Amino acid sequence: MTSSLRRATIAGGTALAATLALVTAPGAGAAPSTAAVVAEVYGGGGNAGATLTNDFVELANAGATTVNLAGLSVQYLPGSPSASSRWQSTPLTGGVEPGGRYLVAEGRGAAGTVELPTPDATGGIAMSASSGTVALVTGTEPLTCRTVAGCAAEPRIVDLVGYGGATVREGAPVPGASNTASVARDALTDTDDNAADFAAGEPTPTNAAGDTTGGPEPEPVATRIYEVQGTTRLSPLDGELVSVPGVVTALRTFGSSRGFWLQDPDPDTDPRTSEALFVYTGSTTPAVAPGDTLTVTGTVQEYYPDNPATSDFQSLTELTGARWTVESRGGAVPEPLAVGPDTVPGTLAPQPGGNIEELPLRPGTYALDFWESHESELVQVSDVRLVSRSTDYNELYVTTKPDEHPSARGGTLYLGYDRPNTGILKIESLIPFSQRPFPTANTGDVLTGVTSGPVEYDRFGGHTLLASVLGEVKDNGLERETTRKQRRGELAVATYNVENLFAADAQAKFDALAEGVVEHLATPDIVTLEEVQDNNGPSGNGDGVVAADETLRRFTDAIVAAGGPRYEWRQIDPRDRTDGGQPGGNIRVGFLFNPHRVSFVDRPGGDATTAVEVERTRRGARLSISPGRVDPLDPAWEDSRKPLAGEFVFRGRTVFVVANHFASKGGDQPLHGRFQPPTRHSEEQRLRQARVLRGFVDELLAADPRANVVVAGDLNDFPFSPTLRTLTEGGALEALIDTLPENERYSYVYEGNSQVLDHILVSRAPRRVDYDVVHINAEFAEQASDHDPQIVRFIPRG
Repeated sequence: MTSSLRRATIAGGTALAATLALVTAPGAGAAPSTAAVVAEVYGGGGNAGATLTNDFVELANAGATTVNLAGLSVQYLPGSPSASSRWQSTPLTGGVEPGGRYLVAEGRGAAGTVELPTPDATGGIAMSASSGTVALVTGTEPLTCRTVAGCAAEPRIVDLVGYGGATVREGAPVPGASNTASVARDALTDTDDNAADFAAGEPTPTNAAGDTTGGPEPEPVATRIYEVQGTTRLSPLDGELVSVPGVVTALRTFGSSRGFWLQDPDPDTDPRTSEALFVYTGSTTPAVAPGDTLTVTGTVQEYYPDNPATSDFQSLTELTGARWTVESRGGAVPEPLAVGPDTVPGTLAPQPGGNIEELPLRPGTYALDFWESHESELVQVSDVRLVSRSTDYNELYVTTKPDEHPSARGGTLYLGYDRPNTGILKIESLIPFSQRPFPTANTGDVLTGVTSGPVEYDRFGGHTLLASVLGEVKDNGLERETTRKQRRGELAVATYNVENLFAADAQAKFDALAEGVVEHLATPDIVTLEEVQDNNGPSGNGDGVVAADETLRRFTDAIVAAGGPRYEWRQIDPRDRTDGGQPGGNIRVGFLFNPHRVSFVDRPGGDATTAVEVERTRRGARLSISPGRVDPLDPAWEDSRKPLAGEFVFRGRTVFVVANHFASKGGDQPLHGRFQPPTRHSEEQRLRQARVLRGFVDELLAADPRANVVVAGDLNDFPFSPTLRTLTEGGALEALIDTLPENERYSYVYEGNSQVLDHILVSRAPRRVDYDVVHINAEFAEQASDHDPQIVRFIPRG
């Protein structure tokens, strides 16, 4: 990942042409296309040495009739996509005439002097100059494929071009793309081999009107930074060429988002207006230093990390295409604003029920307004407590309010939609890691001394202090917890999300997870597992492999090696690519159990699509199949894991356990975004899932009101959510997280918030219930999973 401004923020009908044959060789005598195609791709706009200021994609129509582009999109994927890479989408309107062209303007860089011709559509995608994949797609929903085979099976793709070393392409990718060279289709020939159909050359952007050059550059408006920033989140001068004076306060000298921060040493008296701006120079390191006084000319831009038209996030006001004059060097920089416990307001944001961007800022009332009014200015914190581990993306989360919802172990608890934590602040480093490696830290450690730098909004975690001065981490000695061993007459049931475990994972991961089961969970009798992948995991996307026996065998072997029992497992293979999670991983839930302590009741007939039924007998309830999936064909489980019910016997008493992994929160608007209150789009599916699961539990309890029922797993929702209220309504199930002291209610840490996603719920029957969340992962820099396991011990009712 690069630094925060442009850190990997790729957003995660009937086609006009036949489905792509992505691996075929060019056909002999191939004819020109008779539909819309991608004609030219250029990702070097605004880069060093470029003439054009913007990236672009040009479409063409070689057919005899107009092609309607309304409802279609141009989409982009990095050339070497990782598991976290997502397609970005730019929606199209209008159409392209026979023989005509259609110009889509994309990301703007800091260099270049020539504007594109007036585009027919505009997006904000920052494409790579040297390697990437561009697709013309039916619909605007981002694609999900990231392999040749996966995209070949995607019927929405109308045309696709891979250039440079692109993983996803037709045939071979086109070589030669650069800051100064586009790749263009030769005579609109479409042989399904990009290398044969395209060639690199000078960019030639052409719009639907046939224009090939942009207009003259206007004269800049002389102004001040506070006038550029304005009194709302959006600059009143957005899109204008301006000239502003200021002092350089900090530089970003690495990554693809280089530039510097400019602050006016003579601020105005309006507390709503920020006195600083980020000056974006693309991949070029600016030849300036802190203390230099400059006059900078550039275009004001509200930068969004994804499509501006559909973004849920706040923007960053910045200058692009900048040129500057050095007035003096080596002067003083403005003093940073010291942020302490009483600095940031306790209310997060206004709640208009929509977009807050155009509302006048009230920095004395709202936390998000406070940070916006200081956007890009220097701020500092001193001796602050970490409320998260140091993340895999070189981030620290601290709290400026040490008394705000503290957890028992040093974190900050997220306790309600109406109780956000306004003291959390993310910290990244502007110091190259070759000069100072990023610190490793656990929750509860302290970042000692002064940490200072400019602050800006980031889609990942909200407002972020970009440290040019970084304090030292003091280790406060956080230790992993160990729960007690169950007594002879107690049944111990645990739940553990093992984070995309598959057979080819490193042995160290299996060993760490096994240690968690044996040492820290004290060898539970039953463990519900979430995020178990098939044997070849995401590497086998679309290959039809769904079995997970090798994954589970390696895990149970590691448990034995760690001194634990030889667990058996039960699970049901899903249908290929139907249960969500990492593409190709075929994620599922399952059971481990210790056969020396508990018996599993095997009843045949369970498969991916057969629903388990509750049967009433003279001795109480029983399952028609075991293990069996709960209503797996119900639409509530679309692209999501299906619950797995199992029937166990412990000391002659039947216990029903249901393993769960509800739909993720992907797609929800962020707490810190531009829409307030944020919409929880994903919640509706979890509510439907909760109703289906609750219906199954009600059937069990109707057949036997004294049934021992345990519902466990990653429900992906909070104790105060409608999802949990649906499951616990009427008292048929009790959410055990509610029985803990408030400061111990968490199993996961996200963006500095210690929160609950994993749950164990039990029916009324179990006696002497003893419940524990065992904190061994979520708070630690080194972790086997991003979730903490939980365990309940009880005496089943006979």
